[in-house]
Amino acid sequence: MNKTARLFAAVGLALLSGLAFAGEGGTAHVVPGANATLVDLLPTAPGSFFKPMYMNYRGTVSARIPTAAGVAANVDAQVDTFVLGGGYTFDQTVLGGAHYTIAAFLPYSWLDISANVERPGGPVGVRSKVSGFGDLTVVPVMLAWKTGDNWQVNALMPIYAPTGSYKEGRLGNPGLNYWTFDPMVGAAYLNKQSGFNAMIHAGYAMNTENPDTDYQSGSLLHADAAIQQILPVGSGLLTLGAEGFYFDQVTCDSGSGAVLGCFKGRTAGLGPVLGYILPLGKESMAFELKWLAELDTQKRLEGDYIWLKAAYKF
Repeated sequence: MNKTARLFAAVGLALLSGLAFAGEGGTAHVVPGANATLVDLLPTAPGSFFKPMYMNYRGTVSARIPTAAGVAANVDAQVDTFVLGGGYTFDQTVLGGAHYTIAAFLPYSWLDISANVERPGGPVGVRSKVSGFGDLTVVPVMLAWKTGDNWQVNALMPIYAPTGSYKEGRLGNPGLNYWTFDPMVGAAYLNKQSGFNAMIHAGYAMNTENPDTDYQSGSLLHADAAIQQILPVGSGLLTLGAEGFYFDQVTCDSGSGAVLGCFKGRTAGLGPVLGYILPLGKESMAFELKWLAELDTQKRLEGDYIWLKAAYKF
């Protein structure tokens, strides 16, 4: 199982912009399932990794939400996002033995959103089908400490830059047009003998104001947790598990564009996770498929996330 631990440590962090919860547009940069399982564990071995990912989300909400096109209700949204990302872990450790990694991720999204948008003469049905690059995620600090035989402690600082496609007045936008700073901490238990693993990561995402709409989305407290079991299958290793998440907006939306007032929301859910690790000599490939269903929501879209991730360590 020592080799197994090294393979999982080789793959990096997945973070991307997309639909999430209350805030401007009912969206946020942080997405459930982006950082929870073994395939997302921070690296503790020097070298590079390449990580393509795909996410599908379908959600609806009948309540009024603020968007770039105005206040909307009866929203139906489908989002398909493909992400290319990668990073590098340095040989030299820092801060008492922490393994130091830098990474970046760029999403491209296809959005199909329909809603009733409020107008002076009454609600108007609007549909927006748009595609384009989303906001770049840069992670200049990823730190991982190995403690004892089975524990790993993590700290990282994802930064979401407003580089994506955005137009005021458009119902759907791949980019959000504001910065997000999301300091995170986490811990993982990796039992090399039994193959049982458990981990949790939590963060506090803080947003700047959208200068086009004068809208500042509130700060978000979020957590992802997972348990997984590793089993030898064929020439690789099968992982079976489950993931849960809880996201809670803890400060109000603000600015002159926040016409619905405080508008705090939350979401929570869970689902199964299936993965496979394939050793390739000194290199390795990892694959993961998961389905996360939202079960408790407030002032946001409610739906299902489907993730497909791959990671190549070299």
